[in-house]
Amino acid sequence: MRFPSTNMRQGDIDPGRIHARAIKTNSKDLSLYNTLITLYSKNPSTLPNSTQLFHQIPSPNVVTWTAIISAHANTFLSLGYFLSMLRHPILPNQRTLATLLKTCASLPYLSTGLQLHSLSLKLSISHLPFCGTTLVHFYSKLNLPDQALKVFDKIPQRDAVCYAAAIVGLAQNSRSAEALSLFADMKSAGIGSTMYSISGALRAAAEVAALEQCRILHAHSILTGMESNLVVGTALVDAYGKSGLVSDARRAFDGISPAANIVGWNSMMAAYAQQGDAESVIELFDEMPKWGLIADELSFLAILTAFSNSGCVVEAERWLNSMSDDFGVAPGLEHYTCVVGAMARGGRIADAEYLTQTMPFEPDAAVWRTLLSACAVHGAADIGEAVGKRLLEHNPRDDAAYIMLSNIHAANGRWDQMAEVRTTMKDRGVKKEGGRSWIELRGEVHSFIAGDRRHKQTSEIYAKLAELMEEIAKLGYVEASEVVLHEVEVAEKRESLWYHSEKLAVAFGVVSGAAPPGKALRVVKNLRICRDCHEAFKYMSRVLEREIVVRDVNRYHTFKSGICTCKDYW
Repeated sequence: MRFPSTNMRQGDIDPGRIHARAIKTNSKDLSLYNTLITLYSKNPSTLPNSTQLFHQIPSPNVVTWTAIISAHANTFLSLGYFLSMLRHPILPNQRTLATLLKTCASLPYLSTGLQLHSLSLKLSISHLPFCGTTLVHFYSKLNLPDQALKVFDKIPQRDAVCYAAAIVGLAQNSRSAEALSLFADMKSAGIGSTMYSISGALRAAAEVAALEQCRILHAHSILTGMESNLVVGTALVDAYGKSGLVSDARRAFDGISPAANIVGWNSMMAAYAQQGDAESVIELFDEMPKWGLIADELSFLAILTAFSNSGCVVEAERWLNSMSDDFGVAPGLEHYTCVVGAMARGGRIADAEYLTQTMPFEPDAAVWRTLLSACAVHGAADIGEAVGKRLLEHNPRDDAAYIMLSNIHAANGRWDQMAEVRTTMKDRGVKKEGGRSWIELRGEVHSFIAGDRRHKQTSEIYAKLAELMEEIAKLGYVEASEVVLHEVEVAEKRESLWYHSEKLAVAFGVVSGAAPPGKALRVVKNLRICRDCHEAFKYMSRVLEREIVVRDVNRYHTFKSGICTCKDYW
């Protein structure tokens, strides 16, 4: 059989030449042919050669089988070769299973991965670092972090790669506190960090906007000489951006330029977009071609998010059309969702509904939820009722849909319809998702829910909150409930509004010294900030004479001197 030579760059190994020499010398060295299979598989044009060579080997061993399985990783063929290997019969080693588990994670194939895990237990290799690390990766990719941790805990000799897989997996599955804790455990165990463990920890810190953790990890990256690493640098841009410190994100971005790739540029643009800083986003966008970069879908998503957050509806529409007309990038569902949100929050409810119905995608729950939220804000009862029904068709257990529908009916005095929505919600066993807010104190994240009394400083927190509420009332604050209430409910509702999770977090921040006087108090919330808390924080920023920064599910709000940067547009 003739094997063609490969087009290799200078300095690369040419498997064709090595193979030709092996044929001329009539070599019987199996390890040489195993290596050739691997070398051929590295180039798509010579991948068929690896398969041809494999079938010429009369007695392939486990290394040979692993080489051909690896050559077809992330495809169904690798699983087919594995079954053939078992029929010969030859048992796999940990490298064989590691390759197959990566394939199952990418396809994804949960049931096959579970069978491979079972086989690794029977062969007593699941606890070995190479196989164990891949199992951690497999379960993490399939959104099973608890199973990933169980595997991790059973690996006695954990190395840096193993820790990195667990940290990244936890961060990817929104288990931020555990990811950061595991990173600390890794350092305590004297195990060196990698660019992946650092970037994974930064991702975890970014999700909860843990600014101090970001700074600690930044300092660690400097000490380990990885600050300028592209993966770590990009993670720093993302972490600082999601923590609301755009200037720090920009310094991190400048630190990896000009090597920054499209991911880094998009992260920086997204940081500006969160703040509604459309001008800075466009400036970066215009610079990209100078560095040989071509904007992708995420680049345009940042632009549309910026215009949506800044309330520039016309610009958002123009850029949506420009994507395909001028740049050849087809808008996706997320791009349309941004424009729908911009229109709806700007009061153009009918236009937003029309775009939702005419866009070239089937609207998903996120689109309907965006539209319904705007209907609740603007009191568009008829459209809101229709949109709410569409949203509940997607997910009958969407608690936010019931709450917003109830608010819309209440705001328009439709008490019977409001009661009907609440009854339906109760009959279906749907409970409202609890609001949760986080604030960081000396690197530790403190979490609060509405009416929370679990914190050891509860008495101080409630006393400070009562003091703040009395002070802002003197300045003219009036409770701004999300719904219109019957008179008998007013007193009860007023008290419950006082104890929302974000208010408790701010009060804790004041009594605990979460930020020195004059520095911003930074809070993260898992839901949209309510109108009452938004109004209260305007006044609190005056009473405390300091900034209050809240990152909710939609955007950043920076309250300063009685004004919010969102301009009451969220």
